[in-house]
Amino acid sequence: MEVVSPPASAPHRILAIKLADLGDVLNITPALRALRHSFPRARLDVLLNPHTTALLQGSELIDHIMVFPKVQYEGNSVLWPWRWPGLGGYLGGLRQQRYDTVVDFHHLTTPLGRLKQRLLIAATGAKVTVGLDNGHGNWFTHPVPDRGFGIMPEGAYWLALAKRLGAESADTRLHLPVAPADAAAADRLLAEAGLVPGRFVVLHPGSGGFSLARRWEAAKFARLAAALWRQHDLAAVVVGSADDGADELLAEGSSPLIDFSQRTSLGQLAALLQRAALFVGADSGVMHMAAAMQTPVVAIFGPSNHLAWAPWTPTSRSEVVRLDISCSPCAYVGHGLGWRHGCPERTCLADLGVAQVLAAADRLLAPTPG
Repeated sequence: MEVVSPPASAPHRILAIKLADLGDVLNITPALRALRHSFPRARLDVLLNPHTTALLQGSELIDHIMVFPKVQYEGNSVLWPWRWPGLGGYLGGLRQQRYDTVVDFHHLTTPLGRLKQRLLIAATGAKVTVGLDNGHGNWFTHPVPDRGFGIMPEGAYWLALAKRLGAESADTRLHLPVAPADAAAADRLLAEAGLVPGRFVVLHPGSGGFSLARRWEAAKFARLAAALWRQHDLAAVVVGSADDGADELLAEGSSPLIDFSQRTSLGQLAALLQRAALFVGADSGVMHMAAAMQTPVVAIFGPSNHLAWAPWTPTSRSEVVRLDISCSPCAYVGHGLGWRHGCPERTCLADLGVAQVLAAADRLLAPTPG
């Protein structure tokens, strides 16, 4: 690939695009910090899905959140003629923002996805475009080689895009602002439950709706909670949305289990995670939120690629727990999606026992030397 130097002049209006889920958005925040640090006078906007905007509300890293109604254009629906007037109006409004630089924080994995990304970026009219090239991104003015999922962590790929513009920062932590009102709400929840900050663990049995194959069994979570209560005197707080399996976990439990599922906003959940002694959960947006809060994280991985989406914790502690078997990971390997829903047997999670996860929790709960 031809080596292209950074732009000759600093950008004035930057649009960062990340139309994905919670954890994906959090993993671009070190790159956003690098852009803000290196180009403090530039306007830096970010284009997000509606359900992820709360993560960056009030953030000093960006100037404005642009919202793209991605759900209206999922699958082949972007090709339907009756959707074109609305899409055309949106793209016209995007062009009016006069961005001179676009940073596309996506892998160009599928043909339709590549088409949508190219259309969206072309609509901005930006002269400088930065993105990953896996063989299909030579249209970027400043491409960065995409060597495949897991060759680098996702956060490292996104920092490489910022660096392509000449942007770097010594601080590479994830960023998740917590509003004072959300912190106060989390403190009230804990007080009502009789919990003290630093004396409870957070369990998240879900994995979002994108792939249920990432989930560990609820009964194993319950046995883990019992062991943490017995060995560390730590009650377990269960969090998650309506579809995250909290009810099943609560039904299996015998040790103190406090149900905070469906009781917090994203901001309140971030504050709750910040006050926990430990987080245990599968590959999910909530896991990445815990990492952003500098909370020790035990991340349970099965079909999904731990080399790509392990918790990004450059200044805090985390452990990935998985079975090292030849067929895992099977989702997001190379440059393809792979087995997004895993295999029917899901041996990589079915055979993962409580003892292995508990051992990781024990190590993270142990006092740090010095």
